Amino acid sequence: MAKKNILMLTGDYAEDYETMVPFQMLHMVGHEVHAVCPDKKKGDTIATAVHDFLGDQTYRETPGHRFQLNYSFKKVDEKDYDALVIAGGRAPEYLRLNERVLEITRHFAGKDKPIAAICHGIQILTAADVVRGRKLTAYPAVGPEVTLAGGTYVDVPATDAVVDGKLVTSPAWPGHSKWIAEFLKVLGTKIEL
Repeated sequence: MAKKNILMLTGDYAEDYETMVPFQMLHMVGHEVHAVCPDKKKGDTIATAVHDFLGDQTYRETPGHRFQLNYSFKKVDEKDYDALVIAGGRAPEYLRLNERVLEITRHFAGKDKPIAAICHGIQILTAADVVRGRKLTAYPAVGPEVTLAGGTYVDVPATDAVVDGKLVTSPAWPGHSKWIAEFLKVLGTKIEL
């Protein structure tokens, strides 16, 4: 298996599981993952949040962990990466306002490099205008944004994932096993048991 260099976009109040779990899973299978956040450098931390469903009409947000970034955002040269992962949670809401984040995202989409995005991470894809003509899923509240941005929103269970070419999306962290498994296929990663 060829080791891939993967860029991960995350930020303050990104969903805890949607940051830590893919980061760890992708490292576990041998890929290099650089987790970055605008205006932060290697060694800085972000505050994460846990989004859970406890019977309310929407998710409840509780404090997560401090996640330590392992690369500096200012050092990112998107040409050095094979794939992009975008964490969900509340962070994409403000990350999509950063023009450099959008530029990076457009690079991966324009070069047809693998992209995995989950939950609200799809807000970065819609703001970067890279979902037009694509089928994807997201947290249901983001579905209207996908449609307005010219994509086709696919409503699937939270445990599922949608693949359109090299774009792999999932509604939320309960879909991690399917989302990451599909992303590994797109990356060409084979795991032998």
